[in-house]
Amino acid sequence: MAVSHFDEKSGIIPCNTEWGRWWQTVDELHIEITLPVNTKSKDVKVNVTNSSITCQIFGKTLFSGNLFRKIRSDDTLWTLEDNGTLLNIVLTKADYSNKENVWEAIMEDGSFKADPITYIEMMKKMDLEKLQMKIL
Repeated sequence: MAVSHFDEKSGIIPCNTEWGRWWQTVDELHIEITLPVNTKSKDVKVNVTNSSITCQIFGKTLFSGNLFRKIRSDDTLWTLEDNGTLLNIVLTKADYSNKENVWEAIMEDGSFKADPITYIEMMKKMDLEKLQMKIL
């Protein structure tokens, strides 16, 4: 039975936070931060290592700490979108090749943890994504 029309990657399961939301795929973690209108790149500082992240907006630290799991810091990308009202940070998971890594939270200490229902939905979505990768 062909399932080529099925594109589970198009949907996301977001985890909402006080500053925006985050969501994940098998190989990436996406962080979206709502910003004041016309925020400029000079107003944003994102520092990333393989195991930590710090995000500052207008000199105020939004979050900082050790990541839930390792990433490939050299592959990190952040962009300002929608007239400077959205900061999109994309982190590439270091261990995505084993396809078994669902992050429960952004930070190792549990900060920005997905609630149980959202976490279960994230796991289902990623299982479908892994299945789609095997089929294609």
